[in-house]
Amino acid sequence: MSLFDSARPITRRRLLTGALAATGAAAVHTLAVSRPAAAQPADRPNEWTERVSANGWPVVTKGLETVRVEGSDIALDLLPGAVTTVLAYVTRRFHYEITALAADDVHGYTTRRAVAAPYESNYLSGTAIALHPGMYPAGVRDGLFPNQLIVIRDILAQCDGVVRWGGDEKVAKESHFQIDTAPNDDRLKRLAAKLGKLAALPGQGAGSGEELAFTSPRLGIARSLWQQQQSR
Repeated sequence: MSLFDSARPITRRRLLTGALAATGAAAVHTLAVSRPAAAQPADRPNEWTERVSANGWPVVTKGLETVRVEGSDIALDLLPGAVTTVLAYVTRRFHYEITALAADDVHGYTTRRAVAAPYESNYLSGTAIALHPGMYPAGVRDGLFPNQLIVIRDILAQCDGVVRWGGDEKVAKESHFQIDTAPNDDRLKRLAAKLGKLAALPGQGAGSGEELAFTSPRLGIARSLWQQQQSR
């Protein structure tokens, strides 16, 4: 009897078991433990003095958009447009599929220029978020369970490589997600359009179909993207 023939409820445990059988233990193991060999400790905060953040976006002081997540009290400020669409998708999926977030658990735009690693400057341009930064601070690795890592890899894969995760940095910050394209990159616009259409379909937005991350096709896509990003 296959995983989907049973009348029992489909759980992540059962889906993961089915994925192991379908794709082989190596594929799931790779996604669950994939990370640089060791995390470097965070440096003492330095003042970011550049006019652009590390990902190439201008540092801003106004014109932000406040994003809210349905079913929570989350509110964070981000750069309007495609950036907001994409990072709101990441936030919603994290909230519904990894761990629930409260207002104090989510950081977006900031005017604070002290950074422990260059990628933290991306908060200054409104193009990065930190989800549970107190639980997953800079310089600390291995804070997530294997099933949570699989969901993160799936989120990145569904974002078509436009989003980068802080857990893949030398100075790891597993709460950090950032836009990883230049301001005029068409990939960001295409992704935002795709996610906007997806959210408009019944049962297709972030927080729905959460078991899909553990299915064979999605595991394969996530693994492929992880390999591409590690080669950079």
